[in-house]
Amino acid sequence: MSSLSQILYTLSYVLLPLILAIVLHEYAHGWVANRYGDPTARMEGRLTLNPLAHVDPFGSVIFPLICLIMPGGLLLGWAKPVPINPSRLRNPRRDMALVAAAGPGMNLVLAIASALLISLFFRIDPSLAASWPPHPGMEPRQDLLGMILLPLTAMASYSVLINVLLMTFNLIPIPPLDGGRVMISLLPARSATALSRLEPYGMLIIVALIVLDPHIHVISTILGTIVNVLAGAILWGVLV
Repeated sequence: MSSLSQILYTLSYVLLPLILAIVLHEYAHGWVANRYGDPTARMEGRLTLNPLAHVDPFGSVIFPLICLIMPGGLLLGWAKPVPINPSRLRNPRRDMALVAAAGPGMNLVLAIASALLISLFFRIDPSLAASWPPHPGMEPRQDLLGMILLPLTAMASYSVLINVLLMTFNLIPIPPLDGGRVMISLLPARSATALSRLEPYGMLIIVALIVLDPHIHVISTILGTIVNVLAGAILWGVLV
């Protein structure tokens, strides 16, 4: 188990990128739904960037802390799902796939934007590379530019990883995850109906796999490999 000081140190860099990733993910769902004819999220006050409207006590706070404490745990979390009424969409089958894909799409945009910020910070202060990455016990930078840019670079770096992880995790084709909803929209009617029957049990399956992962290494091996490759490709694309 990580020490309390290490957890608090990591949280100081992770918390803001995680909140932004989760809130903007849900906002994107609501915005696209509203764009294609379903104003439910807007009418219920969920088409907002206010984190309090989206925070789920377990998924946004408790579960990410559990992941942070677990050895080698993946940092995951979720917000309260934005309410969607497919019957109000102009083309329910097509538009529901677009609504579901909007969340992971937003995470991809945020990951790329965060990588571009890192590139900008390194151009502003090339000496950041000598102080990178920050870790407990490292002598803090004493100059004003370093004290500002080093924490921002750390948060942007975590933002790349968090957003790529949330994008990849949400594209798992098990409802109610976004990948499952996209598959339901794309599959033939009989197959889509069969997959949709998993929805009441989908999150239980995912949480069980994550809790058991230190022993079976399914999620960390598959998801971890994909996340490392994608995050590395994004960072390489903007830093090289």
